Amino acid sequence: QVQLAESGGGLVQAGGSLRLACAASGRTFSSYAMGWFRQAPGKERELVAAINRGGDYTYHTDSVKGRFTISRDNAKNTAYLQLNSLKPEDTAVYYCAARSYSGNYVVYTRSSDYDYWGQGIQVTVSP
Repeated sequence: QVQLAESGGGLVQAGGSLRLACAASGRTFSSYAMGWFRQAPGKERELVAAINRGGDYTYHTDSVKGRFTISRDNAKNTAYLQLNSLKPEDTAVYYCAARSYSGNYVVYTRSSDYDYWGQGIQVTVSP
């Protein structure tokens, strides 16, 4: 079992940057595929980015490609989401998620693929 805790959110002006971190408990972080999701008010939760166990393969949804980057540091039990060129429409609660029993070279893109979730962190982008 793993516990996840997000940090790094906050209020930023359009065009600014933030770096979200997801710290995981436990000693088997490298066995989990990771994902970042977000949910804006009145909208469904959507995948933002995903990364495989080793960090070799990533997926970014079209709306964030070229602006956001997912990464991980297995030695630090932490996944990251770098958010650049932020837009007001990026305003949402951001969640990190972990999937156990992950294939080595697989990224997972559905929320139902993930077993563990963080509590979420607010990102607000002002115009």
